[in-house]
Amino acid sequence: MTVPDEFLTIDTPENVVFGYEVVGIGSRFLAALIDTTIIALLLTAVYALIGFAFFRSTDSSLNSFLIALLSLISFSFFWGYYIFFEMRWNGSTPGKRQVGIRVIRGDGTPITLAESVIRNLVRIIDFMPLAYGLGMVTMFIDGKARRLGDLAANTLVVREETAVSLESLNQSDSKSNPVVSRAPGAAE
Repeated sequence: MTVPDEFLTIDTPENVVFGYEVVGIGSRFLAALIDTTIIALLLTAVYALIGFAFFRSTDSSLNSFLIALLSLISFSFFWGYYIFFEMRWNGSTPGKRQVGIRVIRGDGTPITLAESVIRNLVRIIDFMPLAYGLGMVTMFIDGKARRLGDLAANTLVVREETAVSLESLNQSDSKSNPVVSRAPGAAE
């Protein structure tokens, strides 16, 4: 088992070097727990609405249609939720945003629709009983704690840096470094 590399260092063509803090399994699990809870609540509401029609119907063809519809809706919520938010929120979902993490490409750039689709299609494999263990082992072995979907799409999850404005820097600088009204060492 390896500990995830702490940083992903990016060298740009302009010789500017910057990095991202790569997150481990704990932060990813917490974000997934939040997202799964949101999806479960949304699906419960949809199931309740469709369920009323299902239980009131005696037509077996309508019941078969409703079961197929519920399956399609479940897949769409489970799969589409992540893709929708990752595209809308620059690699974050509500759970990732709450935890302060996001998905990026292996080269440090924002993920594209193609990467989001690939990593989230493979998410289905991560939840299959036999493959679930393989996915966990992969996260422990990989130096960047990537799951199977991240490996397939060449993505990774990093800590989201808080935005810093010039105004906030000026305020924090004035508190830590008060302006001296006289030259140091000068007589009063």
